[in-house]
Amino acid sequence: MSGWHIRLARAEDAEGFHDVEEDAAQLLREEPSLEGIPVAPSENADHYRRLIRKGHCLTAYEGERVVGFAAAAPIRRELHLAEISVARTHQRCGIGATLLEALAIDAANSGFRAITLNTYIDIPWNAPFYARHGFVELQDFDGRPHLAESLEKAVELGLPRERRCAMIRFLG
Repeated sequence: MSGWHIRLARAEDAEGFHDVEEDAAQLLREEPSLEGIPVAPSENADHYRRLIRKGHCLTAYEGERVVGFAAAAPIRRELHLAEISVARTHQRCGIGATLLEALAIDAANSGFRAITLNTYIDIPWNAPFYARHGFVELQDFDGRPHLAESLEKAVELGLPRERRCAMIRFLG
């Protein structure tokens, strides 16, 4: 499958972001090691429209259809990756890796020092995937309270704290 492209996200992509996130979340629902653990609810289109307006979200599309996205927002001198998802029909085609690399280029060109995120430590398409793309696990959240807050919000939703981590990819 190679008919997909990426571009800066547009407001009209927000519904597609929600749909792709909901579709991709099915993998977490089917992950045996997460049995009995709730999957965080998918964000709605209004949430994604707000992020898109900040100017650092990317859309992977095929024809007119959103097939993947990276939704990020600035937090001081860093870009925080709130969500990256690829539709199950388009996974394992390099879309996620391409979105991550394009986001890193955009972030560096915009003067950001790093990209941050929160994810599962042990799910193969989570922390191990990000580690292959230059992210390292953060233990010290000094100067990055948003990461601690995000982890605590995940715990409040019922996600296991011991299986979650914050990661960072330093740029340039």
